[in-house]
Amino acid sequence: MGHYRSNLRDIEFNLFEVLGVDRILGTGPFAEMDRETAHEVLAELERLAVGPLGESFADADRNPPQFDPATGTVRLPESFKKSFASLQEGEWWRLFVPAHLGGLGAPPTVAWAASELILGSNPAVFMYMAGPTFAGILDRLGTDWQKKLAGWAIERQWGATMVLTEPDAGSDVGAGRSKAVAQPDGTWHIEGVKRFITSGDWDVPENIFHMVLARPEGHGPGTKGLSMFIVPKFMPDPNTGAPGARNGVYVTNVEHKMGLKVSATCEVRFGERAPAVGWLVGDVHDGIAQMFQVIEHARMMVGTKAIATLSTGYLNALEFARTRVQGADLTQAADKTAPRVTVINHPDVRRMLMAQKAYAEGMRALTLFTASFQDTVALAEQTSQIGSQTSPIADLPDRLRRSGRDPVANRAGTPDPAGTPGVPGTHDALSGGAGSDAERAARMNDLLLPIVKGVGSERSYELLASALQVLGGSGYLQDYPIEQYIRDAKIDTLYEGTTSIQGQDLFFRKIVRDKGQALTALLIDIQTFAKGDAGNGALAGERDQLAAALEDVQSMVGGMVGFLTGAADDKREVYKVGLNSTRLLMSLGDLIIGWLLLRGAEVALAALADSPTARDVPFYQGKIAAAKWFAANILPELRARRAMLEATTLDLMDVPENAF
Repeated sequence: MGHYRSNLRDIEFNLFEVLGVDRILGTGPFAEMDRETAHEVLAELERLAVGPLGESFADADRNPPQFDPATGTVRLPESFKKSFASLQEGEWWRLFVPAHLGGLGAPPTVAWAASELILGSNPAVFMYMAGPTFAGILDRLGTDWQKKLAGWAIERQWGATMVLTEPDAGSDVGAGRSKAVAQPDGTWHIEGVKRFITSGDWDVPENIFHMVLARPEGHGPGTKGLSMFIVPKFMPDPNTGAPGARNGVYVTNVEHKMGLKVSATCEVRFGERAPAVGWLVGDVHDGIAQMFQVIEHARMMVGTKAIATLSTGYLNALEFARTRVQGADLTQAADKTAPRVTVINHPDVRRMLMAQKAYAEGMRALTLFTASFQDTVALAEQTSQIGSQTSPIADLPDRLRRSGRDPVANRAGTPDPAGTPGVPGTHDALSGGAGSDAERAARMNDLLLPIVKGVGSERSYELLASALQVLGGSGYLQDYPIEQYIRDAKIDTLYEGTTSIQGQDLFFRKIVRDKGQALTALLIDIQTFAKGDAGNGALAGERDQLAAALEDVQSMVGGMVGFLTGAADDKREVYKVGLNSTRLLMSLGDLIIGWLLLRGAEVALAALADSPTARDVPFYQGKIAAAKWFAANILPELRARRAMLEATTLDLMDVPENAF
């Protein structure tokens, strides 16, 4: 049996019982996917994830890619190529490709739910599969010629990279020195060195296209002076897209890393051996704004990867705890003849397991809740593009096709989120389709993304250590996968913007610059739920805890705004914002997770009252238990964090460097 443990039941609980995603299936750009098809897609990916997709997980870690400095090429381990092929053969790269380009026509909620299965099983496979997804972004941004190139990238299965970081320009992207020189034929020559480039080279695709930030000659400093260029590994034939002459972009090093070793993290040099020819994306100088469409996808991916890894880590720990016999029950600890029990019966093990369960399921709910706003935006943006195009979902194997079904019918007995007292209708905005509804959804997505990425990555790394702890000394061995999960997960707090950057992005851009509009709407929904009374009072105490935590977070936001306002008179006051931005990020994340867990518990209570199957009873009981535990053990911590924020001084900033 492979390492990966999936939780498809909880994924579908969120999609269909809480979010009601089936109400938008069969409509607009999602017309080719009904609920049964979505279920079959997820079930087939789960089969692959627990089988061939994850088979190379350990071997590819022990036998990472090989770099040939003479040719500047990277060779992947054969075991990993087989795992990658298992996904490619099923054409699962279609998940994030628009229907008019040959995509499945899946809503983002379903696509990200499916992505969790891939990312939990073998995350590097998902990363190497970026070509068609990035090509979809190029199709949206590019000129007619670049749209043609995007079509080739999808049809011919090219690889793709996002190229920002330089040796002296990491988080400070605007410090980048790579330059672009305009050529008489309308192309550009890119010159410079880029670092930490994921999938910079590999030996599966016939071509790779790099989405590169560089500074055109004469442009100003900072991020505003950067433009985005498409630079292929091989120059494509202008008529067929077939690879031609080698372009002047070469990998010159592959990093030796703590984890995620099979993902080739490369140093890439442009224009050193030969001119690196590229095209200005969209023929406009708008690099950062264009690249952020790639970055936002990447941040959502990182958050999904983080919770996927925590979930399989938790389920591996749970499996161990249910079978490992060690020690007597605590109530009989003094009795030397007492029977030995499995470690899941020990209170501290239960504490660790419930923390893992609550966060894994709560952050899954957060990720899919965020994706539901992407559904709204996709409905508004894509409907006009689909026209009479037919989705290739019709070409999927027979086991993935179902016909003659009502595409929007809920399963009997499934609560309607919009009609459940105290549960906000998260898809209410879908009824309007476009315009202001889509704009509001986009702002809500923007607000939630740094939480998905920042909170998801931090909590997952922290709690994977707890999962290892459940296994005791066995967890430290490579016989079990959790030690690799930990090594592979650490990068999630670092790339695509460190946690500190996510915290500052949340406060300065997603709250202050937005004038608190999205945040206010979200907090009103939480407040409405906290005041609700559904569930016959079964969650009354937890609603009170949620209301108290909401008050704490509102006070923290007010305190941060006060620090920022004070900086107008004393610029050093902004340090207080920096000292607390991560604290606010984590606190708002915990508040939202607590709310979403309780919202799920409310749905579970309704389901338990409606004669569920014997198999579903413990599932729903677990949803309620996790929500209650989180409300009792995590939400009260926000009061202490609020006190620390309100008591912030500049003492730490006054400590001399040499005193550290």
